[in-house]
Amino acid sequence: MKVLITGGAGFIGSTVASACLDAGITPVLLDNLVTGRAEFTEGREFYEGDIADGELIDRIFEDHPEISATIHCAALIVVPESVAEPLRYYRVNVAKTIALTEHLLRNGCDRLLFSSSASIYTAGEDFSVDEASALDPLSPYARTKMLTELVFKDTAQATPLRVLSLRYFNPVGADPTLRTGLQVALPSHALGKLIQARANGLPFLVTGTDWPTRDGSGIRDYVHVWDLARAHVAAVQRFDEVLPLDGPGCYEVINLGTGRGTTVRELIRAFENVTGERQPTEEAPRRPGDNAGAFTRTEKAERLLDWRAELSLEQGIADTLAWFDRREAVLGL
Repeated sequence: MKVLITGGAGFIGSTVASACLDAGITPVLLDNLVTGRAEFTEGREFYEGDIADGELIDRIFEDHPEISATIHCAALIVVPESVAEPLRYYRVNVAKTIALTEHLLRNGCDRLLFSSSASIYTAGEDFSVDEASALDPLSPYARTKMLTELVFKDTAQATPLRVLSLRYFNPVGADPTLRTGLQVALPSHALGKLIQARANGLPFLVTGTDWPTRDGSGIRDYVHVWDLARAHVAAVQRFDEVLPLDGPGCYEVINLGTGRGTTVRELIRAFENVTGERQPTEEAPRRPGDNAGAFTRTEKAERLLDWRAELSLEQGIADTLAWFDRREAVLGL
C-alpha cells in the first residue's frame, strides 16, 4: 500500500511517514519546504512543491498509481502568526487545500485523511469535548481548520470523495527512534518554550493565569506525536471499515488525545520531574487567539480505530529533550 502525505517533511507528517514505514505502508511525501525539512525526506519518496500545483499532483499519481489514500498534513499552524497574517493563513490552509482536493479527485484518489485540530472546539464546564461538542474557533488558524472541514464535508456529499477528519490535541515528543522531531528553531508551543527557557537560563512565561481552570493556567491534552502517528496508520488501515463505499456516510470525525487534561502549571511540574531541575516561571497576559483549552473523550477513537494513547506526558517530554539534543546535528539548528 502507498499513501500520499502532504506536509510530509514537517513534524507531524514526517512522524506519520515513519509510522507508515514501520507498518509496511510506503509513504510518498509532498512538501514545499517552507517549514518542512529536506533532511526528513532522506531515503523516502519525495516531491518538492506546492499542494496547489496540479501538474505536480498529476505527476505524482502517474509515478505512483498505487497510491490509495492521501493524508493531508500541510498547513500553517502558529496561532499568533495567524492573527497577524490572516489572509496568508486562509490562502494557504483553505484555498490551496481546495485546489489539492480538485487534483485528488481528478486522479481518482477518493480516500482522504485530514490532520485537523481540536482548537475548533468550545469546551464544556469540565473542559472535556467529544466529536459532537460545539465548535467556536477563536483564531484565524482554528477557523481555517473548521472551514476546511466544511469544504471536505460538502465535497464528500457531492463527489466520490470520502473524508476522515482526525482532530487532534497538543502533540509533544518525537519519533522514539529520533528519526524526526520538531523542526522549527523557535517553537511557539508551551513545551518548546519551556525547553528554550531552560537552555537560556530564563524564567518560563505562563501566558494567561486567569482562566477558569483548577489553577488558572490553560488546560491542554498533551498527546505523544508517536501515538498520533499510530492513529493515522490505524485510520489508513481501517478507512474502508469506518467509511465503506456502500455505507450511509462519506465524512467522519474522530478526536485523538489522551482523555486527560493537563494545565500549563502541571506541565511545568512534569517537566521539572523529567529534568530533575526547578524551572523558574513568570506570569504574563494571554496571547492573541488563546483560549482556556480542552481535552477529549476518547471512546470514538477506541471504537472505530482500536486506538488509544499509550505514551505518557513524561515520555513525551523526555523524547522531546532527546530530540532537541540531537536536532542540531541533524538540522544544524
